[in-house]
Amino acid sequence: MAAAPPPKADELQPHPPKEQLPSVSFCITSPPPWPEAVILGFQHFIVMLGTTVIIPSALVPQMGGGNEEKARVIQTLLFVAGINTLLQTFFGSRLPVVMGGSYTFVAPTISIILAGRYDNETDPHEKFLRTMRGTQGALIIASTIQIILGFSGLWRNVVKLLSPLSAVPLVSLVGFGLYELGFPAVAKCVEIGLPELILMVAFSQYLPHVLHSGKGVFGRFSVLFTVSIVWLYAYILTISGAYKNVKLKTQAHCRVDRSGLIGGAPWISVPYPFQWGAPTFDAGECFAMMMTSFIAIVESTGAFIAASRYASATMIPPSIVSRGIGWQVNEWFIVQWSLSNHILLGNNAC
Repeated sequence: MAAAPPPKADELQPHPPKEQLPSVSFCITSPPPWPEAVILGFQHFIVMLGTTVIIPSALVPQMGGGNEEKARVIQTLLFVAGINTLLQTFFGSRLPVVMGGSYTFVAPTISIILAGRYDNETDPHEKFLRTMRGTQGALIIASTIQIILGFSGLWRNVVKLLSPLSAVPLVSLVGFGLYELGFPAVAKCVEIGLPELILMVAFSQYLPHVLHSGKGVFGRFSVLFTVSIVWLYAYILTISGAYKNVKLKTQAHCRVDRSGLIGGAPWISVPYPFQWGAPTFDAGECFAMMMTSFIAIVESTGAFIAASRYASATMIPPSIVSRGIGWQVNEWFIVQWSLSNHILLGNNAC
């Protein structure tokens, strides 16, 4: 048979995949086997679980909610995070990314909590419901702006102006957002947080270079090893009475039986549309949330760029970035889960 004719000079050619980075084990061209992929997926869930729990734990008590409300918000965040991850993977950027809670929205949410129109409410539960409805309304307006920028292609024009050098601070913003609220929490229980940091560095950075056999296991599953060992250590301290005579605040941060989430969570709970009531709208709250949405778009753009490089994918086109931005919050108009727009790009996995 005759060979195929060479392509025309003006015909567009697909970009070849990037070379796999030396520190990355699996990429789009070399996926892990299914058993290992399940374990790695569970490890990523553990990472996202920590960031997902921190946000409701900090906000729900200020709203007036208790352990039951906190558990319900966490359940909703996890449920919608899974939906958004599937949407982003199949229809959005189609990169190996996991959608998680964004700390960018914490500040405007606190401003809503401290708004004067909720001060006259004496019942804590009713105040929680009213604050949640106000937050829900502000997020609806903010998500509308983000969907318009994403699906209209306006954000594509912005991405075209980004150079590799300008993408560096965008990627850094993603990590700084986690550092701002996550790292100071370590100081609230140093005897638990410091050993966890040391073990994480040892498993992920030191042991893979020292051991000749099994070094890939320790480096690849460093989070599972660290969390398991430190939780067992904290459990031993709890049952041995190490925190009996300390302050209640210290007990809340160090003991493994003080979160109240297990007791406050029902066995089976499926989030449903507007489960906290019809949303309410305030111009000032909506404007603040809209400004925060722009910041989240910038962070997510940097994370998309980093995920494509770590996955050894082709150079991500601006149109794909814009489509991914639109799908980040498009599930609001599909299922209308309250607080769904807190679900913004967290970590990348490859």
